[in-house]
Parts: sequence; structure tokens; C-alpha cells
Amino acid sequence: MTTHAADHDHHDDHGPVKGWRRWVYATNHKDIGTMYLVFALSMFFVGGAMAFVVRAELFQPGQQFVDPGFFNQMTTMHALFMIFGGVMPAFVGLANWMIPLQVGAPDMALPRMNNWSFWILPFAFTMLFSTLFMAGGAPASGWTMYPPLVLQTGNAFPFLILSVHLMGISSIMGSINVIVTIMNMRAPGMTLLKMPLFTWTWLITAYLLILAMPVLAGAVTMLLTDHYAATSFFNAGGGGDPVMFQHIFWFFGHPEVYIMILPAFGVVSEVIPTFARKKLFGYSAMVYATASIAFLSFIVWAHHMFTVGMPLSGGLFFMFATMMIAVPTGVKVFNWVATMWRGSMTFETPMLFAVAFVFLFTIGGFSGLMLAIVPADLQYHDTYFVVAHFHYVLVPGAVFGIFAAVYYWLPKWSGNLYDEKLGKIHFWMSAIFVNVTFFPQHFLGLAGMPRRIPDYATQFTDFNMISSIGAFFFGTSQLLLVYIVIKCVRGGEKASSRVWEGSHGLEWTLPSPAPYHSFETPPSID
Repeated sequence: MTTHAADHDHHDDHGPVKGWRRWVYATNHKDIGTMYLVFALSMFFVGGAMAFVVRAELFQPGQQFVDPGFFNQMTTMHALFMIFGGVMPAFVGLANWMIPLQVGAPDMALPRMNNWSFWILPFAFTMLFSTLFMAGGAPASGWTMYPPLVLQTGNAFPFLILSVHLMGISSIMGSINVIVTIMNMRAPGMTLLKMPLFTWTWLITAYLLILAMPVLAGAVTMLLTDHYAATSFFNAGGGGDPVMFQHIFWFFGHPEVYIMILPAFGVVSEVIPTFARKKLFGYSAMVYATASIAFLSFIVWAHHMFTVGMPLSGGLFFMFATMMIAVPTGVKVFNWVATMWRGSMTFETPMLFAVAFVFLFTIGGFSGLMLAIVPADLQYHDTYFVVAHFHYVLVPGAVFGIFAAVYYWLPKWSGNLYDEKLGKIHFWMSAIFVNVTFFPQHFLGLAGMPRRIPDYATQFTDFNMISSIGAFFFGTSQLLLVYIVIKCVRGGEKASSRVWEGSHGLEWTLPSPAPYHSFETPPSID
């Protein structure tokens, strides 16, 4: 399999491609991966600013800074920006960069579709952000967009729906690209069970996205017709059922949670063996566990809905099915720990994030098991305990997975070593303050503090203050990451061909060809 990529730098038939054209017309997987990562980082900061508004308001009881309507707009937009603008594009960026290198392909299979799937996103999020300035304000329904609440959004409603559609289209195109690349462009001799685990987790994630995203598209389209075309899918006044929306939404929403965590499992499965200087324990078990989690994720959706009133048999099924997910997840945690057991471990920044991931993600898993128990969930539901649970899964889970990947692969991407001392400072600030932020929320929830409410009883003040202080420090400490990345990209000590001594990854031993661009013809693959 040959490609022009090794022989050419950024150029077309008329000389080198510089400036904005290189990025706007990019068909090279590395440039597109970089754009995804930069976009995701910027969305993390926008979503983080919204979280700052929420935590500032909750610093003390009573109305402090914003009115309740705007408070709920901030919680809604924070979730949409972090999930669809931060975590998912970051993982797609990592997939773009690493999957061709890991399977030995010259590029992604569909380079032009790759370009399109990225450039949809800035327009989708500009449209979503613009709803803040429209009459009636941005959606204040939570990211779940439950009717009839979401239908009261006003002028912003169609913009919300269209932006969600665009995000879904982008995700589906990215997933098709990942699947076709992995299935059709692997190097000779690389069978499926020889692929690196990051590639495996992304293959499974891509199938999840293709199955789940159209379900969300259907749900929001029905919302749109309820609002503008006098249908009554979810309107009880016309014979519809608002609870049906919850079923359809969570049939997408639960796999979506695993879409955000499976690639992080893949990253951690690459990082831990490297810094333990051992092969991953139980490789094929990890693959099957990932596939099991993906399958089970589609049959547990109604555990988000135990309080809507469901038959006893339904509650029992969803409770036991949810608990079953703990089995393959436990296999993965056991295998990571077994990989570290008696390894020659060193604790560079990627390894610190990976170890923190294993420990803190497990806390999120345990609180998830508590929420799976129907009678207990009737108490926990819609309290801060749920907020603590999913933030433990998504921040020290998905986001720490992204941080581990960035530190792990940054020397490969840039050719330079990052500042290890600053990386460790970034890790310790993040690891300490993520716990200061979210651990007290367990206690708030168990004591009965409801979520999505800007005011609260005075007995909750202390834990809310601690949580808000943690959030401000956690958010500002992420500026250090930006500084570390820029400093590394601009120069510094050169990285060797084997950056982490004793690593096993195929992507470290293969030379990384320079990006190739042609705006007249797609890359030729003989």
C-alpha cells in the first residue's frame, strides 16, 4: 500500500499550501484531527464558563447573580457544549490522528467527508450559542429537552433542533469514516484481534453512534412537528405521550454515555501497558468486555426513568440489566490493575491521568450501581447525587482519558517533548480539585438537595461553597494545559522515535509521514 504522503509536504500542483487554505480544504487526517482537538478545547472553555455561572450562583443560598430562567439556560447549554462540543469532538480528533497510524493506513478512508464532518461543527455551535441572544432566551429544559418544557423555549427552539441535527450528522459521518478505515485499510497481517485497543474501542463506539444518533434525530424531529405542524406525538392534549419522548431520548442517551467513555477505555488500555512496561493483561477479554458494554448499553435506557411509573417487571428488568454492565466494566478495571501488578512502573503525566482515571471512574461506577437500585433511585432521582455520579464518570473519566491521550501522543504529533514538571502540576491540580468539586455533591444529594434549582435551603450552604471553590480552581487550572500544549508545539527538547522507553504500541514504531494535500484530486491509494 503506497501513498504520496511520504514524499510530499503540504502542497498542491501549484506549490506549497499555506495559511487558511491548508485548514479549510484539509483532507489530511492529522490536520483534521488537530482541528477537532483545538475546537473541542475551545468548547470546553465555553462550557466551563457556563459552569462557572452555575457554581457562582450556587455559592450561597438566595438569588445572587442571575435569574432562575438564565440559570437553567446555563445548565442546559453547559451540558450541550461539554457533551457534543467538548468530549465527542475531542475523541473524534484523537481517532483521526491515531487510527490511520495504528492500523498502518495512509489516511482515513474518506478524506473529503472527514473535512465536511468537521466543518459542520463550528456552524452548529455558533447557531446553538446564538440562542442565548434570541427572544425568550436559550433552551432551559436541560440537555434532555423534555417536552412540554422545551416547547416553551420561544424563537430559539428551531435553532436548538437544527444544531442538534447538525451535530448528529457530523457524528454519523465521522463514524462511517472510522468503520470504513478500520475494516478496509488495515496493514497486511493486522487481523482484528491484533489491533491496538484504542482502535478497537473506537470501532465499537462508531457502531454505537450510527445506531444511536438517528434515534435522537427522530425524537427532536417529532418535537419540531409537535411545535409547528400540529402533531401530537408528545402532547397529551392531542392523545400523545410525553413519557414516550423520555423512552426515545434515553434509547439514544444511554448509549451516548458509553460513546463518551469507550474511547477513554481505549486510551487507558494503551497508556497503562506502556508505563508498566508490560503487555496488557487479557487483551481479548478487554475487546469482548467492550463489545458487551456496547450491547448492554442499548437495553438499560429506562433506568433514567424509574420515577415515571413503570410496571414492577419493567423496573426489575432495567435494574438487573443495568447491574449487569458492572460485570464487563469490572473485567476492564481488573485487567488494568493486573497490567500494573508487578510492572516496572514510572509515573509520567499520561500514566498519572490513567491511574487517576481507573480509581475515580470506579467511584462513578459504584454510585451508578446505587442509582440502578429502583427503590433507592426513587430517593436519589433528580438530586445532586445524580450530578455527582455522572460528573465522576465524565470528568475524571472521559476528560482525564482525553488528557492522558494528549500527553501520551503529543510528542509524536509535535516532535517535541512537553514540559513534564508542568504536566505533573496540571495533573495534581486537576485531580485534587475535581474531587473538591464533585465529591461534596454526593452528600448534598443524599441529604435531598434537588438539581437544576438556583436556590436551596441554608443547611446545604457549606458543601455548595466547597463545590464552587473546587470548580473555580479546576476550571482555571485547565489554562495550564493550553500553555503546556502551545509551549510543546512551538519547540523544546526533540522527541526520539521511541518516546516512552519500552513501549509496545505499533504507532510508536512506524514513522509518521508528513501530511499530504491535493485540492484537485483525492489521495491515491494503490
